Amino acid sequence: MTEVVFGRGSGHEQVVFCQDAQTGLKAIIAIYSTALGPALGGTRFYPYQAESEALDDVLALAKGMAYKNALAGLDLGGGKAVIIGDPETTKTEALLRAYGRFVQSLGGRYITACDVGTYVADMDVVARETRFVTGRSAANGGAGDSSVLTAFGVFQGMRACAEHRWGTPDLAGRRVGVAGVGKVGRILVGHLLDAGAEVVVCDVSAAAIERTLAAHPEVTVVDDLIGQQLDIFAPCALGGVLTDQTVPRLRAEIVCGAANNQLAHPDIDKLLSERGVLYAPDYLVNAGGVIQVSDELHGFDFERAKQRASSIFDTTKAVFALAGAEGVPPATAADRLAERRMSEVGRLRSILLP
Repeated sequence: MTEVVFGRGSGHEQVVFCQDAQTGLKAIIAIYSTALGPALGGTRFYPYQAESEALDDVLALAKGMAYKNALAGLDLGGGKAVIIGDPETTKTEALLRAYGRFVQSLGGRYITACDVGTYVADMDVVARETRFVTGRSAANGGAGDSSVLTAFGVFQGMRACAEHRWGTPDLAGRRVGVAGVGKVGRILVGHLLDAGAEVVVCDVSAAAIERTLAAHPEVTVVDDLIGQQLDIFAPCALGGVLTDQTVPRLRAEIVCGAANNQLAHPDIDKLLSERGVLYAPDYLVNAGGVIQVSDELHGFDFERAKQRASSIFDTTKAVFALAGAEGVPPATAADRLAERRMSEVGRLRSILLP
């Protein structure tokens, strides 16, 4: 297993494999960096076909969280966890509590939250075994569903993209395609319609489409958004949607969405730039959720968290400005800003405090 992790040269500080045979728990917790503070990142519950697939996902997600938290201005490092299994059939109270004990065993190096396949109610269960958990219900002093400010932050990122590309943040009349109308995508659709945008959606889940149409009957449903004529393409499902095959077919001026790890590989950002597509790095614009749940660590205040999430508009503009000044794609510029903060602020830990 050492070759599987160390041989990648991924730079992660710690990777923990967790198993409890009686509950069926099989989980991996990855901590990429604690340079800025404890590693905060959600728990994904997903039926991976192989352990290697789960490991690939958690390592990429943990690194993304480190960069996301740094760029969001949080004093938190980056980590992530995955639980292997179908949440519809294998998730139980006992399994979640077993997982919570593994989180507690890390002594605060990792703080968990919701992600794909886990919900606020699940975090309340996990919290019965560990104090290192956020995204809890309001009844338990938590921030509730982090999808609310995730969608709000993506919307602010879109406004910044529009201003950079068209000279105004106004989205009225713009045709926006939202791929994935689950927890975040459906809320984002509401923001876009309120702003006067024309919204086109797709999702592999018929139930998700039905819920969206019930709330917003004016949206248009299509089978696939790649190839559709759009002003903005918003990937809001699982990652890897931007590939060597899909980018040449993309007919949108802007890509700005909530999905993590949208680029199939790092060179995709250059391909997007070469085609004249403005790309808003995912971990930049989808940081509203982590801003929301991290506010729990200080005693949750929604308006305070929302105000902080609104700064995604200005941070997105700063990334585009740096990209232009240094002649690099936006994803590279975002990485540089995040790495600069991790290095400069993280260095302060070398100053011994009494």
